[in-house]
Amino acid sequence: MSERPKVAPYLTVTPAAAAIAFYTTIFGARQKALMPSLDGLRIAHCELEINGGSVMVADMFPEFSQGARPPIPGEPSTMSVSLEFGSRKEVDDVFARATQLGAKGEVQPTNTFWGTRFAVLRDPFGHRWMLNGPLGG
Repeated sequence: MSERPKVAPYLTVTPAAAAIAFYTTIFGARQKALMPSLDGLRIAHCELEINGGSVMVADMFPEFSQGARPPIPGEPSTMSVSLEFGSRKEVDDVFARATQLGAKGEVQPTNTFWGTRFAVLRDPFGHRWMLNGPLGG
C-alpha cells in the first residue's frame, strides 16, 4: 500500500467518471485507486495522481449526508487547486487543451509580476484550477 499524501483536495464531482476522464486527458492524471459504489452508477472514491500529487474524486452521495456537493454553475468558487508545472509551455498547453474541451478560462496564460507563468480555468464540473510555471522555458 502506498503512503497517503499529507494533504490532498477531495473533489465532489457529478458525474465523477466524466471528471476522471477529463482530468486524465487534460492533466495527464494517473488513476491510483478506484472504488465504484454499490449501485454501480457512481464513483465512491478515486485517487488520481496529478503532477506528483494526489487529488481525490467522488460522486455526491446525499443518502449518506456527507454534506459535500458539486459546485453550482455560476457560483463563486470557495477553493482552487493549484498545479505547478516545469515550464511555461506546459501551462499554455494545459490551458489550451482544457478550454478546447469545455473548461472556461478565467485568467489567460500570462507572465505575472510575482515571476511565474500563470493561468486559471474552471473545469466543466465547476472546480477551479490555478496553473503555475516558470517564466523561462
